[in-house]
Amino acid sequence: MREVFVMRIVVKIGTSTLTHANGCVNLRRFEALCRTVSDIKNAGNEIILVSSGAIAAGVGKLNLRERPHDIAGKQAAAAVGQCELMYIYDKEFSSHNHTVAQLLLTAPDLSCEDRHRKFENTMSRLLELGTIPIINENDTVATEEIEFGDNDTLASLVAVSVGADLLVLLSDIDGLYTADPRKDPTATLITDVREIDDSVRALASGAGSERGTGGMITKIRAAEIATAGGCDMIITNGAYPERLYDIADGKCVGTKFHSLK
Repeated sequence: MREVFVMRIVVKIGTSTLTHANGCVNLRRFEALCRTVSDIKNAGNEIILVSSGAIAAGVGKLNLRERPHDIAGKQAAAAVGQCELMYIYDKEFSSHNHTVAQLLLTAPDLSCEDRHRKFENTMSRLLELGTIPIINENDTVATEEIEFGDNDTLASLVAVSVGADLLVLLSDIDGLYTADPRKDPTATLITDVREIDDSVRALASGAGSERGTGGMITKIRAAEIATAGGCDMIITNGAYPERLYDIADGKCVGTKFHSLK
């Protein structure tokens, strides 16, 4: 009989994975992602999503020409876009008989002991009830996060908090390379990282797409948090959600950062 490994997996989806270049949601990508996640959950695994994209989706929904540059504009776009995101997630996961739950967090929710404990208790109950929790930064009130934050860090903190076995960052790149593959054709993919030192940090530079706020730097920081907390982490290309099947089967598709515990 085939041995089945049941895992608790946190999957972070970046803005560039969920939206087209004009900011409108990428419905085909949503469908593929939700179908794949539903199937992996059907196999007995527990899945938690950390989803970016609220501001970008709001830009598209409001038919704005560009992402707002002022705080109030970003907050307004996030308020509209978060509704759009959850509507699509609920619709797609419901079609596969799964129930979603929304959690919007700010930094004190994970740094304050009492609030952190309540978050952990809520997450534990949501997973017991068989839901798929979907987490995002509460961009409508966390002004500092809109200016400087990222969901890569949030995902790593969530993964450690819930005792996840694996954190997967779905990005617009296949993983960590020896150089920027967009600029250097000789760049090669690094498949395994067992120690994050200055040489690894030096490989990360710049931000991601114009629709997101992260980049490889934030992913390396997330890997440091996750691996120190006992959670493996993989960076892979979100353009191919089906790769999550291989990852759930224990294969590395992208760059794997190995847990230190």
